[in-house]
Amino acid sequence: MKDTLNRLSQVRILVMGDLMLDHYQWGDAERISPEAPVPVVKVRGEEFRLGGAANVVNNLAALGCRLGVCGLVGNDESGGRLQEMLAALGAATNGVLVDDGRPTTVKMRVMAQNQQLLRCDWESTAPANSALLERISAFLSLSLREYDGVILSDYGKGLFTDAVASHLIAACHDAGIMVVADPKGRDFSRYHGVACLTPNSAEAAAAAEISIESGEDALAAAERLSARLGAERICVTRGAEGVLAYSATEGHRFLPAKAREVYDVTGAGDTFIGVLGALIIGGAPFFESAELANLAAAIVVGKVGTATATIPEMLNFVGEARKVFTAGEIGPLARSLREQGLRVAFTNGCFDLLHAGHIQYLRASREQGDVLIVGLNSDASVRRLKGEGRPVIGEEDRAHLLAALGFVDYVVIFEEDTPLEMIRAIQPQVLTKGEDYTVEAVVGHDLVGQWGGEVALIPLKENRSTSGIIGKIVAGQET
Repeated sequence: MKDTLNRLSQVRILVMGDLMLDHYQWGDAERISPEAPVPVVKVRGEEFRLGGAANVVNNLAALGCRLGVCGLVGNDESGGRLQEMLAALGAATNGVLVDDGRPTTVKMRVMAQNQQLLRCDWESTAPANSALLERISAFLSLSLREYDGVILSDYGKGLFTDAVASHLIAACHDAGIMVVADPKGRDFSRYHGVACLTPNSAEAAAAAEISIESGEDALAAAERLSARLGAERICVTRGAEGVLAYSATEGHRFLPAKAREVYDVTGAGDTFIGVLGALIIGGAPFFESAELANLAAAIVVGKVGTATATIPEMLNFVGEARKVFTAGEIGPLARSLREQGLRVAFTNGCFDLLHAGHIQYLRASREQGDVLIVGLNSDASVRRLKGEGRPVIGEEDRAHLLAALGFVDYVVIFEEDTPLEMIRAIQPQVLTKGEDYTVEAVVGHDLVGQWGGEVALIPLKENRSTSGIIGKIVAGQET
């Protein structure tokens, strides 16, 4: 993953789309106005950030890509500020044109206690005039061969007309470079011929004329859009439901939403298409690229306002949180693993006072499959099973100890006394237990058999148990 991300510094990308300036007014709201039932915000500062297609540029700059920009700004102070901010990122701005007939798109947000109270927009959605469109076409004809690919960020603000779309896509095909597009509107016909589209659920449903209520619905919409538009790849972003990544030649995968506290979803789509586009334009595998883009979007929703995900943040996020999942997340994760053709092994236990017997058992369990998911009894569950005074080590610490083992791929804490619900959710191909059990005595053996799985009984290390170790500690004996 680190090598893949570090290669992005060599990728040259032209970002084309609707450039915006995000203006934040930060303050505190401590009383209601006597004039109307609205909060009074005592403004303490302001900040300008890049928005829309400009935020895609910002995200790509955070990844170290080589960048160019094509878009429109107004002949106003905001337009000048936006161009200066883009140039400060090292992006080539010779494709940014000034339109005297429109304002620069500005979104002003009033924020109090990190919550958005109000948004005011300055914009025009009228199509760009013919003279500007001719200048854009000329710029594309002269400049496209300087780049490895184009990321199109369409917000429906008048830049990406049918004529511009036709010229851009044809010119990219002639130059042998890829177009990745974040679409807008109900009619996607203008995107015919792009390599990849990243609509959200509502956009995909409207364009495909399919109601999307489930992952299967999203897949049906992606298949229809791919066939209609000749787009090899479709990513349908579904918020808390994660992402459907579809390839006309490689199949599909459902990528679960990453565990993250959500502060602000503003700009998450910009981050997703930026990371996805950079990676696939740079030659990374599609599903790996979608997974990393999904991870990057999870990072930015944990921040307030339009933001970016850096390579160190992505690596840290994976290192710290990748292995430990909640009960609600583990089912979609396991389904995604199975769809990748991986053999999923599952085992469970209290794993209180991790010892050599546990290590041997878990290593042998991992050898039964390509991926090992460990179900961990919660503290309350352990007390019911083992009595008061147990566990000695709390569930979070036990989970992180297990996650630190190289042969444990994922850990999930469950509250029930048995792992039956976890087995139903995960549907492992192999269920492991110690050889002191019989197959018939293993909880879930019948379920696993229903979907063609098996139970593997693992030899145990003699004279190794948590209860025995605790007894020796209490008695003052060597363990």
